[in-house]
Amino acid sequence: MKLSYQISGVLLVLLALSKASVNAGDWPRFRGPNGDGISTDGPIPAKWDAAKNLKWKVDLPGKGSSSPIVVGERVFVTCYSGYGEASGGDDARLTRHLVCVDKPSGGILWTQGVKNNASEDRYQGFITEHGYASGTPVTDGENVYAFFGKSGVSAYDVHGNNLWTVNVGTGSSNRRWGSAASLILHGDAVIVNASEEARSVISLDKKTGKENWKTEADLLELAYGTPRLIKSGDRELLVLAVPQEVWALNPANGKLAWYCETQLPGNVSPSVNFADGMIYVTGGYPGTGSVAFKAEGKGDITSNIAWKKRDASYVASPVLHEGHLYWINDKGIAFCMNAETGETVYKERLVGGGGRPVYASPVLCDDKLFVPSRREGVFVLDASPEFKLLAQNKFKGDDSDFNGTPAISGKQMFLRSDKALYCIE
Repeated sequence: MKLSYQISGVLLVLLALSKASVNAGDWPRFRGPNGDGISTDGPIPAKWDAAKNLKWKVDLPGKGSSSPIVVGERVFVTCYSGYGEASGGDDARLTRHLVCVDKPSGGILWTQGVKNNASEDRYQGFITEHGYASGTPVTDGENVYAFFGKSGVSAYDVHGNNLWTVNVGTGSSNRRWGSAASLILHGDAVIVNASEEARSVISLDKKTGKENWKTEADLLELAYGTPRLIKSGDRELLVLAVPQEVWALNPANGKLAWYCETQLPGNVSPSVNFADGMIYVTGGYPGTGSVAFKAEGKGDITSNIAWKKRDASYVASPVLHEGHLYWINDKGIAFCMNAETGETVYKERLVGGGGRPVYASPVLCDDKLFVPSRREGVFVLDASPEFKLLAQNKFKGDDSDFNGTPAISGKQMFLRSDKALYCIE
């Protein structure tokens, strides 16, 4: 494998905006504070509908597969409009939105739109499964950062003022499936997996948008997952699954620390899980698989693999809880896997029919797993190795897709569909 690095200086220019910060109870990024889909808040009710345990609902300006995030009294979510099956293929009509919602009331405080300025991937094939607003924004409590694919990365203060917008590439993979990865923060940097746009992982100074480093590699094509920061021994590492391999990069400079050959083919979408020194990776196409290995060493650490199994998640990032991995795959089958051995504990169908009825990743709170399906409601499972379906909750009147992973803050859960944002309490 060959990597190339491009390092540039950093300008120190910033408009000081707010003294807010990320606190306990916030959900500041995709899959929560630690990127693992686990909340220590709650409890969240197991059952709800339009008349029960719904605090508020607000209509959104467009569709999206991204997740809401929460900081303080604000909820943020991205959407897109003006492009798709009903509006034809005029690139100039595509607009991506960042929406700020008042957490107590559900009122929209502000919306910022970014017009498309590049030749966009057509609304066809797999891109119809998720659209043009799939990356979840991230916040440090002062500013909010959003990845808009070929329209770049944008930074806003919590009042909606645009601080900077940076282009991170306008390319496409050979399948033209669009962007999927979410942003993460590391210190004073915003890190973006721009695999689709530039076959690169890029670190940007969060104050200015200036490039800190850029790691380029052809193997990044079709790597759709959100990177995960882990602590391995005395090292902090940025871990990302790519076709055939998992990489650990130094988040300070983008240099490769180690790689493991997983032989998971094609595109890889889920984020990795990490606990007790072990990495768990799943995905691949057309054949999926799951691999576990020890996250230690330098260079090629393929010999660290503990097990390989065929049961896997294609899109969703599993939750790792008390020695077990949980997910509902894109075909609507719920899985529980023993993390130590890779053995499947249960495998239960929840959604029938064709297509891909589940796109969202599970979140865990108060020993319950919450997993939205696209059109059959949110499944609530007991987070234990014994399969138990606690509830299946639907909102009558919203027949749009629920693709986003939920966010949890305090005793509230936030769900988004292609029509609306909901607060469950």
